[in-house]
Amino acid sequence: MRRELDVVSAAAGLALASPLLAAAAAAIKLEDGGPVLYRQKRVGKDGRDFELLKLRTMVVGAETKGAGWAVDEGDPRITRVGRVLRKLSLDELPQLWNVVRGDMSLIGPRPTLRYQVEQYTERQRRRLEVLPGITGWAQIHGRAALSWPERIELDVWYVEHRSWRVDAKILARTPFSLFGGTYKGETGGWKGA
Repeated sequence: MRRELDVVSAAAGLALASPLLAAAAAAIKLEDGGPVLYRQKRVGKDGRDFELLKLRTMVVGAETKGAGWAVDEGDPRITRVGRVLRKLSLDELPQLWNVVRGDMSLIGPRPTLRYQVEQYTERQRRRLEVLPGITGWAQIHGRAALSWPERIELDVWYVEHRSWRVDAKILARTPFSLFGGTYKGETGGWKGA
């Protein structure tokens, strides 16, 4: 039932957001002529890789420049259009398609990169027991303002206490969490956090 509700909600979200997605796509294309979507391999449920979709907010090939995979506040690799999309979290809208495809859920731990998963402790690997989400318990408790160990612990708490009530709380608080910042220094809060 939960999966079906996610798919219906994500499909409806895509339909409602389609004019906004079209405008964002045009702005991205007009700015530098590069691809509209950014595709990145992430780790999902049970440690399986999948292709995460985002609206491209950085220059083409950004992961090979500057801070690499991490994104700093004021990062010069972020395009003008990208700054607006990131500030409003609109760059995440294509992940609704990841939900429809079954790679993600609306709610769950944010999907991370393989090199990060390889550093998880056995307890931290529990976050891979559920589908990753567009929003989650860690997002409403500080997002990237938290260190990686704090975020992962909040994700594990979610896995252990997942319920309709907790999910409703996450959905209700997500709009307010969008204003909490998305940056955590040079390594994205991963190393030495």
